[in-house]
Amino acid sequence: MGTFNPRRRNRNPMSTGPEVDRCLTDYFRCPGEFVRLSRRKGAAYGPGYFSFGEKVVCFGKYVSSIPAADPGGPTPDAQAGIEFGPAGVRLPFDPAEVTENLHRERYTEEWRAGSGLVARAYYFVRPLLPVGVRKHLQKFHLRNWRNIAFPRWPVDSSVDDLLEEVLLLCLRERGEERIPFIWFWPKGKSSCAIMTHDVEMPEGRDFCPTLMEVDRKYGIRASYQVVPEERYSVSPEFLASLRAHGCEVAVHDLNHDGHLYENREQFEQRAQKINAYLKEYQADGFRAGVLYRKQVWFEALECAFDMSVPNVAHLDPQRGGCCTVMPYFLRDVLEIPVTMIQDYTLFHILNDYSIDIWKQQAEIVMARHGLMSFIVHPDYVMTRRSMAVYEELLQYLVELEQERDVWMATPGEVNRWWRQRAAMRLVERNGSWRIEGPGSDRARLAWATERDGRLQLTMDDGARTASPACAAEEALAGD
Repeated sequence: MGTFNPRRRNRNPMSTGPEVDRCLTDYFRCPGEFVRLSRRKGAAYGPGYFSFGEKVVCFGKYVSSIPAADPGGPTPDAQAGIEFGPAGVRLPFDPAEVTENLHRERYTEEWRAGSGLVARAYYFVRPLLPVGVRKHLQKFHLRNWRNIAFPRWPVDSSVDDLLEEVLLLCLRERGEERIPFIWFWPKGKSSCAIMTHDVEMPEGRDFCPTLMEVDRKYGIRASYQVVPEERYSVSPEFLASLRAHGCEVAVHDLNHDGHLYENREQFEQRAQKINAYLKEYQADGFRAGVLYRKQVWFEALECAFDMSVPNVAHLDPQRGGCCTVMPYFLRDVLEIPVTMIQDYTLFHILNDYSIDIWKQQAEIVMARHGLMSFIVHPDYVMTRRSMAVYEELLQYLVELEQERDVWMATPGEVNRWWRQRAAMRLVERNGSWRIEGPGSDRARLAWATERDGRLQLTMDDGARTASPACAAEEALAGD
């Protein structure tokens, strides 16, 4: 982690108005009247790290106390500074700011610059390096990944945990038995899973027909991310064949050289070309090569959704993580985070030819009712050994769909649903709540209640889920 200066006093007061509430109402799609939040008055220090209870790590400005510079050491607990008053719940921080900081990985800004120099040097010589040498260098670069304290491996749900804890406070402050909200997925599905295939080399492109047949055998419709320039040719016939199998097409970087975000001028030049390919390919989605990202520049991309931000990036060249298992908006772009370990990392960095880590991550994500987002490259599943592992994963996903009511979707379907859900609203009429807006026929009313000191989520049909935080802890402890 980098060295922050949490003693720097913030001279610009944080918002204490409706923006403080919005992170909660946007996440749950609950009526604003149930959410009364404000930041406590006083000088704010930071940004830095603080906790919210035993499990939740936050990064942002903190009132009347100095946050920590390192998440791995002692951090002040913001629960000690909670106040209840006529204005509702008053916190010693702004939850909207913390949520935004984690979504945009702002806690990485001071140490990301140094790692960028190493990345540029590596990608300069990468074309000259044999695959075996590249793997050795990658393993050396990632050698201390298990020592990274934050985000939490193998899945970090800091944003989700924080917002549930704050909603629980709102429930207590109002003395309500329950708060209505719009369930996360259509038709009351328990959680969601998507399969994506990044096509990196000509051999991977040529293997796509075989991979599509394997997916089809298990009823999986995937998204294929194609590199428009330099790596291989992308013919209209190839794109048509993908769509003929019910698959989606997304743009994967420009030329996958690792330099997309090297500087703003070059990025904007490349973004213009990427936008042209988005139109030419009739694609709504984008993913950067190597999952490099700089969210403050996303506005130059004319995609509906991005898929470049990992949940936790300990094993990626650019470390960090968005700390949520749910899609979220970065202005007009929907971010669909990568929540599962990549096949290349699993096979070639960890030397693990099993689905054990995938299953461990899936259990944690499902306990949070979140999104399981997979990246499996055609380039890396061409061997009999790797394909056997991939088919085991597909069979596992079929079982989740059938036995755990998981929504097997495509990224485009997730994008369309999440935008519809964001436009829906709950309206009370004659003492009952109903959901209004396009797509509301697929939406389900749900309730947030308190049980044994934790937030409990209950479907309107009476089906009760486990406490999300408790279920996630049990899933992690079970492995």
